[in-house]
Amino acid sequence: MSMIDRRQFLQAATMAATAQAAKTNTPDSEHLVSTLHKSLTPEQKSAVCFGYEDPLRLRVENNWLITPHKIGEFFKPDQQAMILDIFRGLHNPEFVDKTIKHVDQDAGGVKNLSIAIFGEPGRGKSEFVITGRHCTSRCDGNTTDGVAFAGPIMYGHQAGPAMEKPDHPDNVYWFQAKRANEVFQALDGKQREVALVKEAPRPETKNKSVELQPGDFAGLAVKEMSRDQRALVAKVLADLLLPFRKKDTDEAMRAIAKHGGVDSLHMSFYKNLDIGDDGVWDVWQLESANMVWYFRGHPHVHTYAHIRA
Repeated sequence: MSMIDRRQFLQAATMAATAQAAKTNTPDSEHLVSTLHKSLTPEQKSAVCFGYEDPLRLRVENNWLITPHKIGEFFKPDQQAMILDIFRGLHNPEFVDKTIKHVDQDAGGVKNLSIAIFGEPGRGKSEFVITGRHCTSRCDGNTTDGVAFAGPIMYGHQAGPAMEKPDHPDNVYWFQAKRANEVFQALDGKQREVALVKEAPRPETKNKSVELQPGDFAGLAVKEMSRDQRALVAKVLADLLLPFRKKDTDEAMRAIAKHGGVDSLHMSFYKNLDIGDDGVWDVWQLESANMVWYFRGHPHVHTYAHIRA
């Protein structure tokens, strides 16, 4: 990675980090997971606790419950409060209210999500997973090396009708697509031909949405872009990381840096799912051998991310 590219990459890391509040009263999610686990009754443990290697742990979908037990129905009030604080603690304090807004609108609140705990917190590898409509979030207590966000995640939002308008009014994540489209607008004609792909590539079932590819990536290699264009991609990356807590964004940036930073990425836009046929691309992707961040803004926002070192 050149000195200029390294500077751009570090600027993206700084942008993501400075968006976080310096000090907050948000409890540490890992500590709360351990406290929650200790509070579970035998009946609750049999329903929501699994071995760490259970394949259910790494599943990710756009609308699912990891167990059939909704938080608001299955857990005591104090446990529900802990789960809410765990979920809030996984996010940037400056963004978390927007995340809660989308959960309220999409699922009727955190009470309608579900959780599972894999392994035993505080004793080896473990992971807390919370899922629901437009949500798969994780907390592993840093027990899994080299995996950002503790594994593949999903977030999204339907801010109005299922088929949102071209400008996605009130969608809390549309700002990420607006930033990505700034990159497209900065490309020249030949670059646009390479970056613009006919059909969106990723089905949203059986974890295909977060499957890492060894090579042959769609779209335009960021290393083929100009310095100014690469700086815009770095801003896209910072915006993608903005909703999440610093601990996880730092780990994500380290994993990306290990494989060449921004220059290792390919960026693609997909013309077949353009709401309003306005040339503002609703579906786009950043991808490398160790990362995929797939933003599917049609008919509303579904976003999938998976980063490994």
